[in-house]
Amino acid sequence: MTGQGPRFQPDLLTEMFRNPLDPGYADAAERRASGPPKPAWRLAGARGLRLVVLVAIGLLLAVAYRHVVAGEPESARAHAGLVDEARGAQERTDELQAQADALRQEVAALRAQALGAGSGELRALREQEAATGLAKVVGDGVIVTVSDAPAQVDPTTGKQVTPEGGRVLDVDLQDVANGLWAAGAEAVAVNGQRLTATSTIRTAGGAILVDFRPVTSPYQVTAIGPENMLDSFLKGPSGAQLRGLKAKYGIQFSTSQRDDLTLPAAGTDVPLRYARPDVSPSPTPTGGGR
Repeated sequence: MTGQGPRFQPDLLTEMFRNPLDPGYADAAERRASGPPKPAWRLAGARGLRLVVLVAIGLLLAVAYRHVVAGEPESARAHAGLVDEARGAQERTDELQAQADALRQEVAALRAQALGAGSGELRALREQEAATGLAKVVGDGVIVTVSDAPAQVDPTTGKQVTPEGGRVLDVDLQDVANGLWAAGAEAVAVNGQRLTATSTIRTAGGAILVDFRPVTSPYQVTAIGPENMLDSFLKGPSGAQLRGLKAKYGIQFSTSQRDDLTLPAAGTDVPLRYARPDVSPSPTPTGGGR
């Protein structure tokens, strides 16, 4: 049809792109151009004010930088002091543990001398000690190695970080140890720490403790047991759990069968507990009569 206006009127968005500048800005620019020039003192005052503001901001930044730089050596010294203190405590603990092991061996030698080297009582005692973790054992077994997921580069900081969920937890080591026990293990150790009936595997902060001694990745769970122990472990729920952790979080694990493994004795003596019958008198029953 001729003689008619456009069929579609421009919408608000099209009008904004066509005239992006508000007319008020153009009117203000015209007034400034047509008005008298600003006095020199006013221009000088504006420049001076900007200069004062820039100087004040620079001073604030300089003071903040000096405080940060001054505090960094102090925090570094505090961190280094804590590290040295922790290392010293660990060294003292290792020395005490070595003394305890030497005394334990001396007691075992005196006991063997008292009971007789080939006596049946001594053989039975040594078997009980090996079963409870109080004596070292030697035999064929398996090693299950579990380690954190490979570190990745943080795009923000550029540092190597372990991905979320990729760190081995205490419950993972508990599951591995329980799976080996269920597969027929006779003795189990985690990074050289022998497990007993009262052993604990737990987390303290970011570290995993086995009987209150820290262990780090990679974690080696060593077990002595029957020949088919590794197959039973991998086919059981613990093996399936490890495969799931590797597929979902990237946690690495490997298994190997070894001959002539040596598992040390437990680091601490296992407290002996005895069951005793309850000798307290039972309450006299009260019967109601009619």
